[in-house]
Amino acid sequence: MSDAAAPAARNSLMQAIAAWFAELTGWRRGGVAFLAGAVATLALPPAHVLPAMYLAFPILVWMLAGARGWRSAFGLGWWFGFGFFAASLYWIGNALLIFAAKHAWMIPFASLGLPAFLAVFTGAATVAAAWAGSFGRGHLDRALALALAWVGAEWLRGHILTGFPWNLAGHGWVGSDALLQTASVVGIYGVSLIALTSACLLAALAEGGRRRWIACAVAAALLVGPWAGGMARLASAPAPGEAAVPGVGLRLVQAGIPQQEKWRRSLRQRNLDLHLRLSRDNRPDWVTHIIWPENAATFFVEDQRPERMAVAGVVPPGGLVITGAPRREMNPLRLWNSMFAIDGSGAVAGQYDKAHLVPFGEYVPLRDLLPIAKITQGATDYSAGSGLQTMRLPGLPPMSPLICYEVIFPGAVLDRNDRPSWLLNLTNDAWYGLTAGPYQHLAIARVRAVEEGMPLIRSANTGISAVVDSYGRVLAQLGLREKGVLDVRLPAAVSRKTLYGRYYDMLFMAVWLLACVVLVSVSRSRG
Repeated sequence: MSDAAAPAARNSLMQAIAAWFAELTGWRRGGVAFLAGAVATLALPPAHVLPAMYLAFPILVWMLAGARGWRSAFGLGWWFGFGFFAASLYWIGNALLIFAAKHAWMIPFASLGLPAFLAVFTGAATVAAAWAGSFGRGHLDRALALALAWVGAEWLRGHILTGFPWNLAGHGWVGSDALLQTASVVGIYGVSLIALTSACLLAALAEGGRRRWIACAVAAALLVGPWAGGMARLASAPAPGEAAVPGVGLRLVQAGIPQQEKWRRSLRQRNLDLHLRLSRDNRPDWVTHIIWPENAATFFVEDQRPERMAVAGVVPPGGLVITGAPRREMNPLRLWNSMFAIDGSGAVAGQYDKAHLVPFGEYVPLRDLLPIAKITQGATDYSAGSGLQTMRLPGLPPMSPLICYEVIFPGAVLDRNDRPSWLLNLTNDAWYGLTAGPYQHLAIARVRAVEEGMPLIRSANTGISAVVDSYGRVLAQLGLREKGVLDVRLPAAVSRKTLYGRYYDMLFMAVWLLACVVLVSVSRSRG
């Protein structure tokens, strides 16, 4: 083959590959879409195989060329999304095995029903992409339309029906501290838009002429540019662990208690004693505050004085023990998943009630129509707290308390009218065992630190407890099912608000809307 013929042959090969995917029908089409969606999840934590995104999404773009009507487009996106969510959220079923006799019957609904529902969003995205791409002339138009539609669907998924912004496309960049810095400017939805556009543009390899090379150059620039910008931001940042709040030392306690043993009455004293011992033994003099995980105190702090005084006995001089614990009111009975700060006298120095509850985990939506029990301990649903707040506790900078998955919501982790200096996340991921779930939860929490430009302290019952600085760098952590403590200085917040901290999703929305208008306008003018 001559040198002149080689590029033409490669172009012809890529066009043949794209055509093969586009022409798939029936179960083969659905099966390939499902597998492509599953492959895409390898870019997410804990695998962090970013090239998987650059393989899976061009395939979806090519298959979109074969859509014949909106039903075909929806089916394609639904199967891709079903594979994506079934593969990345498999760990939810593990929670139902903790008390299998009571909850195992729900596993098909959690492991297959939830992915099937979430796939409706990706199906809607491919319908929108097929409509917008139909104005254009090739894979490039469809690639841009798909990136915009997919991220628009992600934003909707993160907001409607209480929201579930878990495993967004942008989380594929969390494996790189440099790429992650982009979240300080445009937030995680903006990161998703850049990441998806970069990946989808590789579908233009099946285009002819210069369009494919221009598209590939832009795809590379959208990856290399943010990486270079992130590297520059990190280069100007203090070295990891260097910038700390003077006079604040924290001990994070991770007792490693299995979920089956956490609420057992016969083991409650043993569990409390374990937390007390870990809080007290070999503690450096500079530790001023102790942090326990979500519901580490399995008693009602305000009602049970002996247990509260036992906690007070391990409080550092002038400091606090901050712990998760249930709270209740009687007549009528109401329960809250709460955070308490207990001082050395046994007094409650501060308290916060979780505001964003987990559907079916902490309460059952449409309780009158669904006569089933919530998954967490007890028959009574938890009540939602009044909302985000900034806690001011003795010896600590102002802090935003976040319990469990409250940390996953972009732009909704602090009181904007009373901005804190750090984020405290108490959680219990013991439900999910040795699966990808706890790794994904920590990765999502790291994004909040970068977006807001403030440190995040994470205390988890069985892991992963971690100290994350204002640039999303993990300074220290305790792994899954480890038992131990972390003695750390509280990292300092960045000196100025991040761009995302000033405008939140407004920058992302402005870019997204402008791109949608430009794409449709240009495609219509060409069509």
